[in-house]
Amino acid sequence: MNNFVIQTTELTKTYKTRKAVDNVNLQINKGDIYGFLGPNGAGKTTTIRMLLGLIKPTKGKIRIFGRDLHSDKLSILRKVGSLVEYPSYYGHLTARENLETVRRIIDVPKSRIDEVLALVRLTNESKRPVKGFSLGMKQRLGIATALLGNPELLILDEPTNGLDPSGILEMRELIKSLPEQYGITVLVSSHLLSEIDQMATKVGIIQNGAMVYQDSIEVLRSQARSGIRIVTSNPEQAVRTIASAGCYAKLQTQDNSLMIEQISDDKVALVIEYLVNAGHSVYRAEAIQSSLEDIFLDLIGEGQSL
Repeated sequence: MNNFVIQTTELTKTYKTRKAVDNVNLQINKGDIYGFLGPNGAGKTTTIRMLLGLIKPTKGKIRIFGRDLHSDKLSILRKVGSLVEYPSYYGHLTARENLETVRRIIDVPKSRIDEVLALVRLTNESKRPVKGFSLGMKQRLGIATALLGNPELLILDEPTNGLDPSGILEMRELIKSLPEQYGITVLVSSHLLSEIDQMATKVGIIQNGAMVYQDSIEVLRSQARSGIRIVTSNPEQAVRTIASAGCYAKLQTQDNSLMIEQISDDKVALVIEYLVNAGHSVYRAEAIQSSLEDIFLDLIGEGQSL
């Protein structure tokens, strides 16, 4: 039996002739921090709104906690906290008063307010009107509100949007603490690949409404290509010389260097020996490792960006 907290099957949302979400199959395990990545407009928010029951799918199924969202919506969503885009609040009320308005609706103990304020480090600011909060503090209050009902699943849509570097760091550390300390599974969408890299255990990448990748962050990193870049005289002739050493070199036209992928140290020494013996000047040889950003661009296609 699987341990999926979220599982979607061919989840699709069509607006007229445009597919905003196209046959998406999410699989999120208990305890995951699932990074949902994609360029703006790729379908992340539409998917999240369907997971929260805010819009109906055109087709497909959503199972949360092993139950069908369509038939068991109310009991499922009682165990889900969410922050979609910017948090809503009453600016003239304090943080504590804002939380109290929500607490009365969802009917949890008053003590829970102090717990979530401490969790997001707003205890000392709890009696200040929210209109005087920084954007980062407002985002933390939004997460406190989402955590008020003791959720088992937290869904966050672009929680670091508009935050300064210190605010992003605070948000990242908070999210990372939730599965280990509180047993909360987290789905966090972002267009910031560097942020997802530093906190996610599993990654899903969506492009033009369709999933192009879904696996652990380690598997994604393992796709990084390594190689050696060589700068030499007469690079076109050098490609043929290297071929006689049993290696394939690709000419990099932008700087007239050569790129040899997946090559051992012994082979590097042999290639350079061949080049020197053939009369080539070798100006530089350096190790190159493709970044996570390079892998992402390969997956979604050149010309797209986060």
